[in-house]
Amino acid sequence: MIAHVVLFRARRDLPLDARTALARAFEAALREIPSIRRANVGGRLRQGHSYEALMKIDYEYAAVLEFDDAAGLNAYLEHPAHQQLASQFYQAFEQALMYDFELREGEAGVAALLA
Repeated sequence: MIAHVVLFRARRDLPLDARTALARAFEAALREIPSIRRANVGGRLRQGHSYEALMKIDYEYAAVLEFDDAAGLNAYLEHPAHQQLASQFYQAFEQALMYDFELREGEAGVAALLA
């Protein structure tokens, strides 16, 4: 499984209409791009654990999209709905990280760390 992980902090001066346009573009991508197997989006949870103080940048939001394989990820990235989402996103964030990971479940994933 391929996970497309996006951590981001929105611009402080981002107007409501731009936030709305970003959300609508994301909803359209989720509806229109068939290679997306699962998508989770949410805000950062803070509970006062010591590791939270180690974070140098406070990313407020995360989006994790899952694909069966690299071909599915590439189909997503090349899709016109993603192009519209990216256009809105690049105007909206102050800080962002975007990474792609090949993940294996459970012990198989842990074993891959040792390979």
